Amino acid sequence: MAASMLKTASLSGAALVDRSTSKQTSAFTARAIRPAQRSALASKVSCSAVNDGEMQISRRELGVAGPAAAAVTAALSALPNPAFAAAATTGQWEQVDLGLEPGVILLDIAFVPGDASHGFLLGTRQTVLETKNGGKTWERRYLGETDNEGINYRFQGISFSGKEGYIIGKPAILYHTTDGGETWDRVPLSARLPGAPLLVTALDAKGGAELVTDEGAIYVTADAGQRWKAAVEETVSATLNRTVSSGISGASYYTGSFATMSRSPYGDYVGVTSRGNFYMTWQAGQTYWQPHNRTSSRRIQGMGWRTDGGLWLIARGGELFYGATDGVTEEFEQRRIGARGFGILDVGFKNGEEVWATGGSGSLFKSVDGGSSWKRAKEFDNLAANLYTVKFMNEGKNGFVLGNDGVLLRYLA
Repeated sequence: MAASMLKTASLSGAALVDRSTSKQTSAFTARAIRPAQRSALASKVSCSAVNDGEMQISRRELGVAGPAAAAVTAALSALPNPAFAAAATTGQWEQVDLGLEPGVILLDIAFVPGDASHGFLLGTRQTVLETKNGGKTWERRYLGETDNEGINYRFQGISFSGKEGYIIGKPAILYHTTDGGETWDRVPLSARLPGAPLLVTALDAKGGAELVTDEGAIYVTADAGQRWKAAVEETVSATLNRTVSSGISGASYYTGSFATMSRSPYGDYVGVTSRGNFYMTWQAGQTYWQPHNRTSSRRIQGMGWRTDGGLWLIARGGELFYGATDGVTEEFEQRRIGARGFGILDVGFKNGEEVWATGGSGSLFKSVDGGSSWKRAKEFDNLAANLYTVKFMNEGKNGFVLGNDGVLLRYLA
């Protein structure tokens, strides 16, 4: 069913809704141009769709919507947050007190390009925070139009190109801004969208954007979401079940979705399936996702792109691998990180030399030689939180680590 809907969408554009008329529209062509040469300063854009259970968070999300959200937030904020009990300003990171209730998971962060002071932070329980001083302090931002829906949205992806930006959430919701986030307008999305929005990328400041769902549907727009064109012809499940003889371990009769997704600055995607037993890639011009066997005997935790255009891969148990070449590859070389059994959850590049890895129980690791060697940063060993995401923006001027229980670390130097 999902495959047929996606194919119909690629032909008729019916998967998404025309914002100006609220009617289905025909598709049009919009393609991003891939540079001939890879830059040495590529930045990582990634997003995770893992839910609370997969993150091993014991607290269940509290459904709060509309005016009640402010009242509940205020009441719970007065309670001590165990994750902030170890608050500190040590070494190169500072923990920021957001005043959020325990249980909120921070999912993504972005700053307006060229403005290292103005940024947005997203999370579960309809969490949208805004800073105008580089992340030292944050204030709640309400986007509107969801107060009376009774839905507890999970805002998990944000992207800017110039002053034009997008926010996506689950269940399917999309917001758009043209003034650097001063105002946000909701863009209607069809209920027929295959899967939930997982990653959004602003391609330019003229309405260009790319949207990916956790079922592998990729859509491109050139008019800020008024019309969309499908870039792949079928969902990931349909591709794998059609190629059961492909030799990919765990691919036969596959049902599931992507747990993590990362896009390179050149439009290449790498996604890890929810079971972590293999990964898939897509490059501009391809009509289907390409499956790949994992290198390690352990299941994949996450993948992303290095600044030199190559891949990194983390496996469960704290294993870290680098792709042997730039671009998409199935050949990986292990990098000894000394995780001592702690799971590594993300890798972020400040530049080509300084690299950080984050993990469970406040684990932080630093490399100053591009990932060849690593040293554990112990300043947050007592932090009662898992650190899921590390991200650097604005050429390294903004750096943050995102975790559960509203934990946010800000890079200092």
